[in-house]
Amino acid sequence: MSMNTASITIKTDSQIKAQAQQVAKQLGVSLNAVLTDLLKQFIKTKAITGKAPTDEIPNAYFKKMVKKARADRLAGKASPIFTDDEKLIKNDPKKYQHVDTMTQWLHGQGV
Repeated sequence: MSMNTASITIKTDSQIKAQAQQVAKQLGVSLNAVLTDLLKQFIKTKAITGKAPTDEIPNAYFKKMVKKARADRLAGKASPIFTDDEKLIKNDPKKYQHVDTMTQWLHGQGV
């Protein structure tokens, strides 16, 4: 049985690569098998498991977008916060909407 394969080139720290290869070898699998399984899980779950890197420094674009998002939220130009907390919804129905209405709201936004 032939398998249709493609190559992926990634850049990573050489020590991380060496350590990952060592652990994979200890487990009796190739690093290729580990990464392929990781990609399959990513496709299946559409989520990244594990913790986010804590050593990354936000770039200027990211900082600008966070600042804009905060300003938009304060100006009331943001999507509602979807929740099932009836007290929050009752106190501020413009800011909070029931989580069951999220799909309807997104559809109204053209998403």
